[in-house]
Amino acid sequence: MALLNSFERDTNLVLVEEKLSTRIITLNRPQKLNSLNYDMVSELSTNLRAFEKQDNIKLVILKGNGNAFCAGGDAAAMVRFMTSGHWTFGATFYKKQLILDHLIATYEKPLVSIINGIVMGGGAGLSMNGRFCVVTENAVFAMPEASLGLFPDVGASHFLSRLPGFFGEYLGLTGARIGGGEMSACGLATHFVPSVHLPSLERELCRVNSANATVIGVILGLFAQKTPTREESAYRSLDVINECFSKNTIEEIFSALEYQAVNGDKWVLAAIKSMKSASPTSLKISLKSIRVGRKQDINQCLIREFRMASHTIRRTVNSDFYEGVRAMLLDKDKKPKWQPSKLELVTTEMVDQFFTKVDDEDWEDLQLRNKFGPAILGHAKL
Repeated sequence: MALLNSFERDTNLVLVEEKLSTRIITLNRPQKLNSLNYDMVSELSTNLRAFEKQDNIKLVILKGNGNAFCAGGDAAAMVRFMTSGHWTFGATFYKKQLILDHLIATYEKPLVSIINGIVMGGGAGLSMNGRFCVVTENAVFAMPEASLGLFPDVGASHFLSRLPGFFGEYLGLTGARIGGGEMSACGLATHFVPSVHLPSLERELCRVNSANATVIGVILGLFAQKTPTREESAYRSLDVINECFSKNTIEEIFSALEYQAVNGDKWVLAAIKSMKSASPTSLKISLKSIRVGRKQDINQCLIREFRMASHTIRRTVNSDFYEGVRAMLLDKDKKPKWQPSKLELVTTEMVDQFFTKVDDEDWEDLQLRNKFGPAILGHAKL
């Protein structure tokens, strides 16, 4: 814990502005694309809990400084923590982050996330789990975890599994980037607002003295616009995506994509290339996670994702996360050596292991407390 707190001593990583009955929270780590560290998650949690209890505060706006809303959790720093200490350092960070995501998902006051840049991984957990998510033409979304030896987490098995058709599987397995238009069209965002109108939107939201979500929704609707998806957008080929990504196994998805590749569609070729470079284990656990998530509520998804993340950072099955971070973020040779290196070597037993409780005396399941009492909210039923 001390190591996590002392690693970075930067101040003002989270800024708060008071605007009448509105509070504006700004992630302020632009040089790192607002990637989340332990202190930022702590400050966000503390502020949001305090604002929720204060009757004079009606609305919270969450945004990022610079070219990103939030590029995710600081995976490189987390790996350095665990390499120099104990694996539970990473589990502590994950637990705190997932509890924050749950707080946002169940927030009792209107919370509006404004995405005017990059949003990935942990940033998606902060925004896509909330009630209102505004994007602009500058928004770029991706869940690239499989390329790091991880899996789409922070509630992604919940919000990806609820996208139209099998578009969530496509995004989660390929790490494909989509823009604000696609985010609005598929339901990852609730409103599309051109960036030029964001200052006016914020001023109007700050004038509202109401915690009524319907009132906030009406204001957002006044600024929102419908925008066509890009000509090259994979979302225009949802029927093909459904055909390929509805398959039961990663091997079958590859076969379906390769069959479609004869048409030369760029998004198909990019999907194949991305998945071939990803961790085979990550691909298999990611597919199962999204499929299981379709039948679970947000509480169950977060509890299960914490189990999966704990197995990942504990190296229960392999060290792919550490290797992915080394290759992509630390040494940056972009040549990870996955173990196992081939899909056929990743057994069902290996995949299932990620979905069980961790057998370690230093570990305990994620507990999400009901706002109306101390009871634990459900279990991660499979």
